[in-house]
Amino acid sequence: MKIYMSILCGIAVVDLSAAEMKTVNDFRAAADKARAVLTVPDWEQTPDAVDAMMKSAIDKANKALDAIGAQDLSKVTFKSTVVALDDLGYEASLAANKAQIIKETNTNEAMRTAGENAVKVFQDWAVGVDYREDVYKAMKAFAATKPKLSGEDKKLFDETMRDYRRAGLDLPPEKKKEVEQLRKDLARVGTDFDSNIVKAQAPVVFTKAELDGCPESFFASPGIKTGDDAYTVMANVTWQFIAVQENAKSEATRKKLYVIHDSLAKDTNRAVLNQMLDLRNKIALRLGYKSWDDFQTEVRLAKSGAGAKSYIDNLITGTQPKFAAEVAELQKMKAADTGDANAKIGVWDWRYYDNQLVKQKYAVDKEELRNFFPFQKALEGMFHIYQSIFGLRFDQITPPQKWIDDLQLYMVSDAATNEPLGMFYLDMFPREGKYNHFAEFEIVGGKLLGDGKYQRPTVALLCNFPPPSGDKPSLMTHQDVETLFHEFGHALHTITTRAHYHRFAGTNVPLDFVEAPSQMLQNWVWDKKVLDTFAADYRDPSKKIPAETIQKMNDAKKATAGIFYRRQFAFASLDLGMHDAHPEGAHWDCVEISNPILEKVFLPIDPSTTFVTYFGHMNGYDAGYYGYAWADAIAADMATVFEKAKDGYQDKQAGMKLRNEIYAQGDSRDVTVSIEKFLGRKQSVQPFLEKIGAAATDKKEKPAGPSNESR
Repeated sequence: MKIYMSILCGIAVVDLSAAEMKTVNDFRAAADKARAVLTVPDWEQTPDAVDAMMKSAIDKANKALDAIGAQDLSKVTFKSTVVALDDLGYEASLAANKAQIIKETNTNEAMRTAGENAVKVFQDWAVGVDYREDVYKAMKAFAATKPKLSGEDKKLFDETMRDYRRAGLDLPPEKKKEVEQLRKDLARVGTDFDSNIVKAQAPVVFTKAELDGCPESFFASPGIKTGDDAYTVMANVTWQFIAVQENAKSEATRKKLYVIHDSLAKDTNRAVLNQMLDLRNKIALRLGYKSWDDFQTEVRLAKSGAGAKSYIDNLITGTQPKFAAEVAELQKMKAADTGDANAKIGVWDWRYYDNQLVKQKYAVDKEELRNFFPFQKALEGMFHIYQSIFGLRFDQITPPQKWIDDLQLYMVSDAATNEPLGMFYLDMFPREGKYNHFAEFEIVGGKLLGDGKYQRPTVALLCNFPPPSGDKPSLMTHQDVETLFHEFGHALHTITTRAHYHRFAGTNVPLDFVEAPSQMLQNWVWDKKVLDTFAADYRDPSKKIPAETIQKMNDAKKATAGIFYRRQFAFASLDLGMHDAHPEGAHWDCVEISNPILEKVFLPIDPSTTFVTYFGHMNGYDAGYYGYAWADAIAADMATVFEKAKDGYQDKQAGMKLRNEIYAQGDSRDVTVSIEKFLGRKQSVQPFLEKIGAAATDKKEKPAGPSNESR
């Protein structure tokens, strides 16, 4: 995307042509000086090339496994066993990461299919690695030497051996073989689940009258107007779905679109998710766990399914008064609208009446706010802030290859030393066949190489922000800007890593912590001083968001926090409910388990919907969605460091402390140690409770989870 001439926070951003832009080669000398390795992927161009890439990577990894297994067991070393395993897994993952990006971004369907198939092949192989008896014997032989290791080396050894136990290597041969096959089946089915979500297309045609209330900018967006009085809304395109849910006055319109959206992939993924649940349950039982949530949480901060469930249940109870009061207020608005004194708020209503409440009670017009957030200005503004507080420099460089025309590539360097730290791609707008949510994907992970050089990371941000329309640039909602700040936080977490082993680098941390550093950065876009550095009306750049409006935005956010968080807690509860103890062979249906929980914890649903069939978190965050709330407690606690700092959210000292104590460390040490080094004290859940309006008055009432006590 073209970078136009502007003045931002005293920094001139110039219009650079591709010929004038730097390339990765311009940073090679600085990288050599810092003993850093920079890698821009070479992207395969044909399905056959994708297949060959994966085959070559697996062949190479298998030879490395053979070498580990063929060692003289009396001469094994840490480097020839544990480190060698990390090395070969890392090398193979580079091919898998490329295949994943091809699967999620390529404009050619055959290439996307090839990427999907390559991912399945890799996952099948990766499961099999755990069951190489010759490799395991070498690992056990090294363990038998009772090595005296410390720090990151000891952590790598301990967790590698723990993984073998969790894979069932100590089981009798027949049971072990069964677990291996179950895990391979699960990996394949999980990829099918993801692919079915991406493939789910749902065009819904409305008249303009049916969409009354939606802003003109929505109607003017590319692809919306498809006839004289026909407007096509893609239920599977997030920004379109939310725009209608927030603005359409017609309950029939909102409900129709909601039913279609929350039934996406119904015909394919209901059976697939049921199969996933059955496979997970069988694996857990074979390994001696009572449930999949116990298996998953063992290696996380929660430690058990009961610990995760207790945390969420206590938050549900704690937020009940606030949630009930908020819903009652929305019901009054609906009653006034409909003339029905007994009107109830359904899942299809809450976004609309929440938006109306914000407009009417707090005089915040979300559509008007979009004018202050043109995409490129918001991006540049975020860049400036993060460069400043984290001591970084971002340079746009020319990608050697592009999978889309407007793909951007940036180099990240340390501002003080000029050391190149890594690169990030930006693929920011929706298109058919592309990954349809918002996420950061690792392409090349960080790792200390055998020759003492450090492989710096390369990542991609895949997002789906509203595209430009007509003579207007891409105009983001405030929530979009919050998402941008969040996802880019994941990119920085990956890129600024210093962990020696890939297993611990960047965002390779416990799942119930991984969101915390990025969730904390969402606070930035609610701060007047931060917003003043980049948020300006694109039609009149001298016009900033008034302080009064920002205060009202914050007031409105707190006023509806109960509804927002209860929805999150509902997702966490239905996830844990689907993965709790379940007798093998008993009836098992994801929708029958999840729909009642969604309705009980959140709001009335349409019983024909199948929300979980389109809930992508069920593959990757399975028995882990509670981690968003768990990490949010940590994020709220960590944010207090900035809130108390001299320059608030723009404080460089606090920013560098975050970079050095959290981001750079990854999981190379216990993350609880990293959190408390950053805080300078033990953790507390109190800031989170205050944030959501559920502050406990007595210690006994505090939810289990991150607390004042050391975990």
